[in-house]
Amino acid sequence: MKYIVVTGGVMSGLGKGITIASIGRNLKNKGYKVTAIKIDPYINIDAGTMSPYQHGEVFVLKDGGEVDLDLGNYERFLDTELTRDHNITTGKIYQEVISKERRGDYLGKTVQIIPHVTNEIKSRIRKVAARSGADICLIEIGGTVGDIESMPFLEAVRQMHREEPSENIVFIHVTLVMEDLQGEQKTKPTQHSVKELRALGLSPEVIVARSRTPLQETAKEKIALFCDVPQELVISAYDAGDIYEVPLTIEEQGLTNQLMKHLQLESKVENGSWKEMVAKMKSTTDTVRLAIIGKYTNLEDAYLSILEAVKHGGIDNKCRVEVSMVESETLEENPAEVEKLRQYDGILIPGGFGERGIEGKILAIKFARENDIPFLGICLGMQLAVIEFARNVVKLENANSTEFDEDTPYPVIDILPEQACVAGMGGTMRLGDYEAILKEGSLASKIYGTNYIVERHRHRYEVNPEFVDKLESFGIVFSGKNKNRMEIVEIPGKRFFFGSQFHPEFKSRPGRPSPPFKGFVAAMCKYRKERERQ
Repeated sequence: MKYIVVTGGVMSGLGKGITIASIGRNLKNKGYKVTAIKIDPYINIDAGTMSPYQHGEVFVLKDGGEVDLDLGNYERFLDTELTRDHNITTGKIYQEVISKERRGDYLGKTVQIIPHVTNEIKSRIRKVAARSGADICLIEIGGTVGDIESMPFLEAVRQMHREEPSENIVFIHVTLVMEDLQGEQKTKPTQHSVKELRALGLSPEVIVARSRTPLQETAKEKIALFCDVPQELVISAYDAGDIYEVPLTIEEQGLTNQLMKHLQLESKVENGSWKEMVAKMKSTTDTVRLAIIGKYTNLEDAYLSILEAVKHGGIDNKCRVEVSMVESETLEENPAEVEKLRQYDGILIPGGFGERGIEGKILAIKFARENDIPFLGICLGMQLAVIEFARNVVKLENANSTEFDEDTPYPVIDILPEQACVAGMGGTMRLGDYEAILKEGSLASKIYGTNYIVERHRHRYEVNPEFVDKLESFGIVFSGKNKNRMEIVEIPGKRFFFGSQFHPEFKSRPGRPSPPFKGFVAAMCKYRKERERQ
C-alpha cells in the first residue's frame, strides 16, 4: 500500500480536501485505484449532530455514515463510494481504546496516548486502506499543525513514516500564502508552519501553496529555500474558476509525475475524461436561473452537495445554472415576496430539520405548482410538497407534519414507527442506502431509465401511508416506493414536479449527474426557452 499524507498549516479551511481529491483524481487518471481517509480531530463520534454552521453539510455515505463534507468531495472527484470507516475521529479512537481497556485487552497496563492511542490510529488507517483494495491511500489530517487536538494523529503518521519503506509514504503540506497591500506574496507564515511540523518530527516532501493569484517565482524560491523542498515540488494552488479545474492546474505543474516517481509507480494509462468534462463545463453558453429556498442561505456549504449536483446537471445539459439562495423566513414574513420567484427557471427546496421558515418553503412550493415552474423537493422538500398539496388541493385544513404540529388534524407526514421511541440523536435516523421500486411510465422511471433504484437517506419522518390513497385521488402520484414507504412524489402534467424522500445529490458525479438533477435542469432549460419565445 502507498500512502499520501496531507497536513495543513496557517489556517483551516484552506482546501486540503479539494487538494487531496484532486491528487487522487490525477492518480486515478493514471490507472491506479485510489481511496481516501479523512481524519477529524474533534471528539464527536461523527458529524451527524453538528450544526451546519460548524462544518457545513452532513454528507451521508452508502452505509449510513454521517461524515464531513470533504468525503463528499472525495467521492465526487474519485467517482467512488466510501464507508463510515473512511472518516476517523478522535471520538471513534478514544471510544475504541476505552472499550478495549474495559474489556481488559491491555492486560492491566497503564493506557497512554503513546502507544495505545497512536497504535489504534495506525491500525484503523491500515485496515481501511487494505479493505478498500486500493493501490494508493490518501490521508487528510484535519485542522492545522499546532492544534492540540491533532497531535496524536500527527504522531501516528510520524510513526508510520518510520515503519513504512520510504517509497511507500509521502507527506504533503498545504499552506496559505497571503498578499500584502502592494500585492507581494508573503511566505513567512508558510515557513513558520513547516517549522512547527518539523518540531513534531515531520518533514514535508511537497508543499502546496494556496494563494489568490499564481505563486510568484520569488515566493516559490523562498519557500523552497527555507522549507528545504525542491522548487519543482512547491506547487501553486491559486484560486480557480471552479474546483473541478484544480486537478488540471496541479497536473500542469508536474505534481502527479513527481509523486509517482517518489512512490516508484509507473503510469498505466492516461484517462482524459476529466479534462474533457472540464472543457465541456467551460464551453457552456446558455444560462438558467435557480432559486434554492432554505434557512442557511448565508452558508453555501450547508447545501454543498446540492450545489454540486445542480452543476453536474448543468454540465450534462450544456448550460450554466445560476443559483440564488432565497431565505425562507423572508417569504414567511412577507408573503408578497413570493412573486419574485417568477423570475427563476426552477425552484428547489432542500432537506433540513426544524420548523424555522417552513411556511415560507410551503408558500414557494405552492407558487411553483400553481405557476408550473420546474420544482425539485429533497427529503424535507418532498414532505413539504405533500403538505402543500394536502392543504391547498385536497383541502385538508391545517394538514402538517407531526414534527411541526403534534396536534395537526391531518398528519400527512408522521414520524417513522421505528423512530418513535428513539432517545439518542447521533446515528439514529433512517440512514444510507435503501432501494425503491418505480412506477411504470412515471417521470421517475423515465429520468432513471429503470424501475429499480438505490439511493441514500437521512430522515426521521415520512409520508403517512394512511393518507396516500386520499392524496392520490386528487392527482398527485407516489411513483417510488419501498414497501409501504413513499420514496418519490410527482404531479403528472407539470413541466417537472418531483420530490424525493432520499438525497440524490449524494451520488451525483461530474460527468455522471444524478438523474433527478439532470432531469430538473433539462426541464429548466426547456422552460427558459419557452419563456424566451413568448
